[in-house]
Amino acid sequence: MFRSVARLQSQFGNAFTISKVCQRSQHPRSALKYSTAAAERKRFYQDVSISQGEGGVYEINLDRRKLKTPGGKLFTVPNEALAIAVATEWDAQRDTLKFYTMHLTTLCNTALDNPTQRNSDQMINAALKFLETDTVCYRVDEPHGLVELQKNEWDPVLHWIENRYNVTIGSSSSILGPEIPEATKDTFRQHLNSYTFWSLTGLEYVITQLKSVVLSMGLIDRQLCVERAVLLSRLEEEYQIRRWGNVEWAHDYDMYELRARTAAGALFVHLSSESSTVKRKLLQD
Repeated sequence: MFRSVARLQSQFGNAFTISKVCQRSQHPRSALKYSTAAAERKRFYQDVSISQGEGGVYEINLDRRKLKTPGGKLFTVPNEALAIAVATEWDAQRDTLKFYTMHLTTLCNTALDNPTQRNSDQMINAALKFLETDTVCYRVDEPHGLVELQKNEWDPVLHWIENRYNVTIGSSSSILGPEIPEATKDTFRQHLNSYTFWSLTGLEYVITQLKSVVLSMGLIDRQLCVERAVLLSRLEEEYQIRRWGNVEWAHDYDMYELRARTAAGALFVHLSSESSTVKRKLLQD
C-alpha cells in the first residue's frame, strides 16, 4: 500500500526518513498529553489503510477501526499526502507501539484537539515572541574562536532571511539581545498569516526544537537542510565538544533525536499545506 511513500521521500528528501530515526522524544507542553517517553503498548492491529471521509478529509484505519485522537475526536487530516505519511508511521511500528517516535501523529493530534485552545493569531504571536530571543541573534564576546564561528556560520543565514523578506533583524552580544523593529514583526506576521492552523502547529514545533525563527524559516523555505539547521542551532555546544571532547554515544543520540523531531516538524508543515492529491493508483501494490 505504501509504495507511494517513495514519491513523498523523493519530494521532501531526507526529512521523511530522518523523522523515524529517534527512539525517544521531547515535545512542547501542548503535545505532552499525546506522546511521552513512557507511552508504549502492544500492537493491536495488522493492517493500516486510509480512506476519504466527508468533506474531503482523510481518515486512518487500523484494521476496520477508525483512529481517534486522545481527546476522542475522529482522527482526520486535510489531504492524502499527510494521511499516507501518518499511516506509514503506524505501519512501521513493530510488536510494540512506541508513540514517542510517531511525531507526525502527535502533531496531528495537537492540531485536531488544540489542547491549549489557541487560534492562529495567538500562534503567530508566540512565534514572533521567539524572534526576540532567537539563537542566531545572540552572540558571545569570547572566546575568539567561538566569536568567529558564530559570525562565519550564522551571519550568512541572517543575511539571507533579511534579504528574503526585506527586513532588519541584526544580532547583539548584549544580554538583552537585538531590538527587533516593529516593521520586521509586521512583515513576518503578514507572511505567517498565509499559513494554515495546521502549518502553524508544525512551524511552532520546529521553532521550539531549534530555538530559532531564523533557522526554522530557513528550513521551511528549503534554504537549509535538516542536518545543517540542527548543527547551526547547536553551534556553541559543538564548539565546546570539539574543544573538550564528549561522550560520543550521548552526543550522537541527542543529535539524532533533534534531527528526527526537526525533520518531522518541517515535513508536517509541507504536507499539511499540500493541496494536490496523490493519485489513487499509487496506493495499490
